[in-house]
Amino acid sequence: MSNVRDLLRLARTTEIVDIGANPIDGDPPYKPMLAAGLCRVTGFEPQPEALAALLAAKGPHERYLPHAVGDGGTHELKICRASGLTSLYEPDPAAFALFDVLKPLSEVIERVEIATRRLDDIDEIEHLDFLKIDIQGGELDVFRSGRRKLAEAVAIQTEVSFMTLYQGQPAIGEIDVELRAQGFVPHCFAGVKLWPIAPCVIGGDPRRPLNQLLEADLVYVRDFAHPEGLSDDQLKHLATIAHHCYASIDLALRLILLLEQRGAVPPGTRKAYVALAAGKPAG
Repeated sequence: MSNVRDLLRLARTTEIVDIGANPIDGDPPYKPMLAAGLCRVTGFEPQPEALAALLAAKGPHERYLPHAVGDGGTHELKICRASGLTSLYEPDPAAFALFDVLKPLSEVIERVEIATRRLDDIDEIEHLDFLKIDIQGGELDVFRSGRRKLAEAVAIQTEVSFMTLYQGQPAIGEIDVELRAQGFVPHCFAGVKLWPIAPCVIGGDPRRPLNQLLEADLVYVRDFAHPEGLSDDQLKHLATIAHHCYASIDLALRLILLLEQRGAVPPGTRKAYVALAAGKPAG
């Protein structure tokens, strides 16, 4: 077996939703799965230039839609000089003033009225196993307006803020309370952004940080300490995501152990996975 999906004999392809799919921060965590044909991606990106870039580069297992996902209301989109800072929230001048490099990039150069769609109301999403989301402060609205679809999900990678850069932006604590209430627990950091506080510059590099936490990509997974609420298929999809997206072989192994105990996979699957994770033939 070359991948966990084959080992676990999943009944369907893992469905991934990427909200705010603008590819400004490098490769998404699901790239290995996408490259191997192990998933299908439905992405959302309301910024025309970013959407055009996604459509031009997409493969056979990707589709991208122009919707802004949120609370279902109409809001003003603040388009910033740096597209990655564009948000439904107003940039906070006092917060951006703390970071010299970011301050000019946060200038709002255009304001556009935009209708948002609730995640639960998007019919194009039939299944949702893994949500990746980065929409500059709007994540909590998506979680609250997507509880029905997220009930199927087993993993969420979300941007969380330690220093809020926008007026009224929810901080990490509010995100954590909501996702725990929906049955998720933190698993790992996919990335942590530190930033230098102005006017300090280290070694002539205005981007070289010291200790100040700005934001992070935090991965939440279904609470595997209480697996009685997870179906066999959910355990299988989470094991696949844990292995291929985050190299979390300990989590994947624990989930496969649970599946063996349930009789949902053949005896010996755990041993076969250990061999797969080690890159050795099973036997």
